Amino acid sequence: MQGSRSNSILQDKEKCCYITRLADVPLHKHHIYFGTGARKISDKNGFWVWLLPALHNQTAYSVHGRDGRALDLRLKKECQQKYEESHSKEEFVQLIGRNYL
Repeated sequence: MQGSRSNSILQDKEKCCYITRLADVPLHKHHIYFGTGARKISDKNGFWVWLLPALHNQTAYSVHGRDGRALDLRLKKECQQKYEESHSKEEFVQLIGRNYL
């Protein structure tokens, strides 16, 4: 897809869990911002990370789990901070619709 970014802005090209740094294990691609078109924005801008399944969606403490709000917010904040190293806060809010910092 033209204009899409295949690499995460938070991770280098090594495929490992963003949180644990474990590699050579099953991993899920987590779109940091999702819902109502944000998944496409995440793909296009590299707003995603690799996570262990337990940290992605297979436990209560996972980013999509009932107790995973802290992890979800951590990823959103870290992603916004990285994006704002080369873009403005206004550009981020225009893309995502909200400031997480």
